Amino acid sequence: MIELASIIILGIFAQWLAWRFKVPAILPLILTGLAVGPFSPYWMPHEWLHGSDKWLNPIHGLSDGLFPGDNLFYFVELSIGIILFEGGLTLKRNEIKSIGNIILKLISVGSAVTFFTAAIAAHYIVALSWPLSFLFAGLIIVTGPTVIAPILRNIPLKKDVANILKWEGILIDPIGALVAVLVYEFLASLAGDHGGGHGDSSFTAGAFKHFLTLTLVGLSLGTIAAFALKEIIKRHWVPHYLMNVFTLAFVLVIFVGSGQLVADSGLLTIVVMGTVLANIDLPNMEEILYFKESLAVLLISMLFILLSANINIIELQSLLNWQSAALFLSIILIVRPLGVFLSSNRSNLNTKEKLFISWVGPRGIVAAGIASLFGSKLLNLNNEALEAGKSIPFEGAEMITPLVFMVVLGTVLLNATTAGLVARWMGVVVDKSNGIMIIGAHKASRLIASYLQKSGRNVVLIDSNKNNVLKATEQGLSALTANIYTDNLEDNIELNDMGYLLAMTGSTEVNKYATQKLKKRFGENGSFRFVSADERADDTNNPGEGLFSNHDDYINFIEVARDYPTMHELEISNSDFLTQALTQINQNESCIPVFIKDGEGVLQVITSDHSKLNFEEGSQLVYLGKELKFSEN
Repeated sequence: MIELASIIILGIFAQWLAWRFKVPAILPLILTGLAVGPFSPYWMPHEWLHGSDKWLNPIHGLSDGLFPGDNLFYFVELSIGIILFEGGLTLKRNEIKSIGNIILKLISVGSAVTFFTAAIAAHYIVALSWPLSFLFAGLIIVTGPTVIAPILRNIPLKKDVANILKWEGILIDPIGALVAVLVYEFLASLAGDHGGGHGDSSFTAGAFKHFLTLTLVGLSLGTIAAFALKEIIKRHWVPHYLMNVFTLAFVLVIFVGSGQLVADSGLLTIVVMGTVLANIDLPNMEEILYFKESLAVLLISMLFILLSANINIIELQSLLNWQSAALFLSIILIVRPLGVFLSSNRSNLNTKEKLFISWVGPRGIVAAGIASLFGSKLLNLNNEALEAGKSIPFEGAEMITPLVFMVVLGTVLLNATTAGLVARWMGVVVDKSNGIMIIGAHKASRLIASYLQKSGRNVVLIDSNKNNVLKATEQGLSALTANIYTDNLEDNIELNDMGYLLAMTGSTEVNKYATQKLKKRFGENGSFRFVSADERADDTNNPGEGLFSNHDDYINFIEVARDYPTMHELEISNSDFLTQALTQINQNESCIPVFIKDGEGVLQVITSDHSKLNFEEGSQLVYLGKELKFSEN
């Protein structure tokens, strides 16, 4: 009990450290695992890890410990399956269609370039066989979102650069996992593990037949299982309170069942199942995804402490040579840049932006997890061949896991410590956050957002009402479903350039909470909210950050937007005319002053304290509502 609790506690503590110091979680997780694993004899009693009371034992060869025999191997495989399923749930077809051409090329052309060039580097630099070289290359294709996100959150990157890195990380995770699974299965077939070959790694018709069978089962069973789960949930055959755990059980049934039909086909089936579910109308999809994300965090926390703890100190020492260093340098200085530059050919990115994207390519959790799993499986194939008196089919298989861990840990450390410096050196950071966040996506807010967007401003609407968010996206506006009391908007990369905050909901409490909680992160240029009914009735209690005027609250705003849903622009010749126009608008219940736009199109939010307004010659007064006639005295 103590051992299992220790792993969970250490894992969650490592996750907390990652959040506290704003680094990718994989970094403290792997370092913790190394500390209690191969490095433990240097600082703790030797017997705790290797004696009769050991709690972390190598995957194979030991009969006791927390996971005796092959139990750790099975735990790893099931955990990777669940993690890959959750990754598949993020791969949506409409997102691929809507993203730029460069991202599509990065996950296709870039992946292919990485696959072949990294294999060549591994073969000629560290002398891996061609089959193992291609497996290594397939494993390092991925740049996972859990590694990219903490880096991007702490750097105010230009929107295009941030979005490219973000979507590449999200989309390439399941794709890279699928490539690695297919490569491994093909290698296992070549080794004759399933009776198709003769144990000499030579290509045989039987091996190819098994590979095709595995692929067919994975694609067909994964698709069928996805639609079956949809029908079960849609027909309410499972009560709501059991839906998440039933989905987990269903995933495990399909994973194990697929493996029983065709050995080792479970991972492919699960990735396909998750991807299909992401692209069909599955009821309660958000709840299932949220549950799977939470479960994935727990599994990842345990998994990487266990995996890194089980790396042999001898395997780590084998990396202390110039060949390993040369392989690492070739990946970050040749393989990654080559893939990025070929993928971004004829794009709108300039050379410095391409260089920065080339620099930020940290490998993540999926790479390390699958490397450990497949490395162990290949060693099993070698052991079985030896027991059968045959030659080893995969000589050097013991190097796969430490080499991938080297790339993962090295790229995470490198990018986490240098990405900000390189971004500023390359000039890909925004000097000032000019985006506008609007809390509340009701009709009146959408009217303001549409005007701002047409004026060239980046606007994002936030609302907990899915209906409002859907209507906003149908109008071509950027909108997110979120509850500001529970959602951690500070972690959302899409909101990196938000510098203005407009709290425009019907709840005074929500508006006050939003400006207080979010103004430091999203309101560096100004944080505003509607005045409340009490503040409206008492001029002495009117806040300076009141939105638009000192007497228009949410109800007035909604009524004006409903009756006169039009934005008007009035040319202002001097400050006296501005004062006169504001007075006339404020006296009319059918109008509300909103912005002042200068000659260059820069917008200034009008607040309840009009004395703080800055006027420049050639500016325009923007107001909502009934069109008025103005005369300049």
